[in-house]
Amino acid sequence: MSAKSAISKEIFAPLDERMLGAIQVKRRTKKKIPFLATGGQGEYLTYICLSVTNKKPTQASITKVKQFEGSTSFVRRSQWMLEQLRQVNGIDPNRDSAEFDLLFENAFDQWVASTASEKCTFFQILHHTCQRYLTDRKPEFINCQSKIMGGNSILHSAADSVTSAVQKASQALNERGERLGRAEEKTEDMKNSAQQFAETAHKLAMKHKC
Repeated sequence: MSAKSAISKEIFAPLDERMLGAIQVKRRTKKKIPFLATGGQGEYLTYICLSVTNKKPTQASITKVKQFEGSTSFVRRSQWMLEQLRQVNGIDPNRDSAEFDLLFENAFDQWVASTASEKCTFFQILHHTCQRYLTDRKPEFINCQSKIMGGNSILHSAADSVTSAVQKASQALNERGERLGRAEEKTEDMKNSAQQFAETAHKLAMKHKC
């Protein structure tokens, strides 16, 4: 089982939450944290996770999860509601970069993801989630590449594919309707012609009969 799958199962599933995405990170700037603050457990891996509740109304949150050295389990640390996220800084909009910043109401962290690609995927999911679940105040996305904001987003590509399929189906139905309409017109014309022929034939029969 991958680390992200294990986090989803251990941290979020028991609380009836669904993890949408996670990214392994390291701090760009070291914080001086007392040894006791980590529980005396030494080195650890850090993950930033995005999740939503399964119960309505849906609430989204960002959670910091850690896995300490020598342990196979994960520990939930800081957590923020998505409404508390104020700014997402992609650092450089002109190149693939693994660095990013997250600014909350009461916290600010500078991170480096494992890869630029992993950061890009997480940002796409985060941006989509903000657009979907936040109605009033949405966080500001700055210094982000266009593909993160929707240019080549995997989420927008999927939406575009669905839209395209719907449009094609609608066009096919319209064309079918037009063909049926033309067929109905031809049928009506043939009916009128047959009726006129029958009337003419009847008149001729009556004339010769006389």
